[in-house]
Amino acid sequence: MISFIIRRLALSVVLLFIISIISFFIVTLTPGSPYPWGELNPKISAEVKANFRKKFHLDRPLHEQYSLIMRDLFTGNLRSIKDDRPVMSRILERMPATVALNLTSIVISLSFGTLLGVTAARYSGHWQDALGSIIAFLFIALPGFWITYVVVIALVKGFGAPILGTHSYGIEFPNALASGLDTLWHLLLPATILALGGIASQSRYLRATMIESLREDYIRTARSKGLSEDVVLYKHALRNSIRPIIAGIGMVLPALIGGAVVIETIFAYPGMGRLGYEAVLERDYPMLVALNFVVAALVLLGNLISDLLSAAVDPRVRLE
Repeated sequence: MISFIIRRLALSVVLLFIISIISFFIVTLTPGSPYPWGELNPKISAEVKANFRKKFHLDRPLHEQYSLIMRDLFTGNLRSIKDDRPVMSRILERMPATVALNLTSIVISLSFGTLLGVTAARYSGHWQDALGSIIAFLFIALPGFWITYVVVIALVKGFGAPILGTHSYGIEFPNALASGLDTLWHLLLPATILALGGIASQSRYLRATMIESLREDYIRTARSKGLSEDVVLYKHALRNSIRPIIAGIGMVLPALIGGAVVIETIFAYPGMGRLGYEAVLERDYPMLVALNFVVAALVLLGNLISDLLSAAVDPRVRLE
């Protein structure tokens, strides 16, 4: 296990290096200027423009810009073009909100995906299975941003419910419990929408693996011993079928982080996704490069954790 972790960490370093190069050149080669308010402004002197380009290494060739940006990133000196603050300070301010959103989404996805998958496998060929398939296909087919807008319009126009941000503004709560429930509401709503695709895919995977497990000899043996159907399903069949779901967490993470950009923007949720959207609009190259690097590191870490969880759930897995 230790050797596997060391190998994966070494591979992750190489992947991060490659990802950082690709993301840097994609960001810097896109049309537009990181200094649109000053490049064409005749009131700003040429000296000020030159100092700006020099400060953010925009006067250097691309390969030198990359090396200087990565140096500043690892030394903590990389600064945002928007407000001249250290980019890692801004990212760390937003990271807890995004981590909470994604972890909550994973919990919802695993919980409801497992429930739907087990129910569909238990009643394979019956109306419960057909209903679960319809729900899963709808969640897969309908775009997340469309579902988000429908929910926003329904809740805001239909009920006047507060949904933006992390808490309701202009409302005085009588106690800490009411304030906490309001914060939980603002977290659960976007997290649930973000989890819909994961619920659909994981329920389909689990249904397929559960149906195969229910045909095995050990399941017939368990039933012949007089064990209840719930014990057979959850203790025996589910335990041997859930490993692909745990391994799939690593595959779900990139989709969650990518979807968080849309969800956080629509819900005005102060996370890394919204920060990335704002950085794109502002041509904040240092912020975009740093965000891509941090997100890639989180995805690779999630993949490693999912592999370790697979080994913990199924002792037959030998990662060495």
